[in-house]
Amino acid sequence: MGYVYAVFAVGFVILAHEFGHLVAAKLTGISVRVFSVGFGPRLFGMTRGGTEYRFSLVPLGGYVMPDIEDENAFFDLPILSRVMLAAGGPAASLVLPLFCFAFAGVLRSGFGIDTVVINPFARTAEIFWRTASIMPLLFSHHGELSGIAGVVSQGGRYIGSSIENLLSFAGFVSINLAVLNLLPIPVLDGGKIVLYSLEKLNRKFVKLHYPLAVAGWVFMAAVMIYATILDVGRII
Repeated sequence: MGYVYAVFAVGFVILAHEFGHLVAAKLTGISVRVFSVGFGPRLFGMTRGGTEYRFSLVPLGGYVMPDIEDENAFFDLPILSRVMLAAGGPAASLVLPLFCFAFAGVLRSGFGIDTVVINPFARTAEIFWRTASIMPLLFSHHGELSGIAGVVSQGGRYIGSSIENLLSFAGFVSINLAVLNLLPIPVLDGGKIVLYSLEKLNRKFVKLHYPLAVAGWVFMAAVMIYATILDVGRII
């Protein structure tokens, strides 16, 4: 059962990340056509404020679809708005662990200022900096890479039937997702922020977005395929 919990924890973490993009879009005045909980065919939903909030068939993760006609219309948006839109996801991925660790602390030690405020902030900061410091090493020690299969496998064993472990696992995965997305790779939020910021220097940098995004997708797809092969090898 722990593996099922791990799958849904990863899906919830991704959904929270996408919700951060939604909040950022709303705050910056960027119209959002669809915010979906899950992927695949639409099951049901409602429309509020020009945005369709839908539940889709596969209840893992979610996505935000801006109400933009084409790529040119998107790049006509103010640079700061696009930077905030990209930053919204990692920001949400760093806020979620605060709640996860706080609830886990309450379950473990009871309610207190340390358990709901001090310890969650300290633990989130510690894991963030530790993850950020070792993330570059994964590309030189690629044998230690792990994909979704590995995360679920390890998470399932760690979680077991413990709600406290489930919350801690979700917090840990969320921080790792934030760090990963802040890497300056064009297809990730960090890379987008870098490219948007470069437009301040020269508008011609807009032309680099598409080819660099394609290269980023190819690179990340290759990394995930390789990590999944390593995961399967470990599991077998």
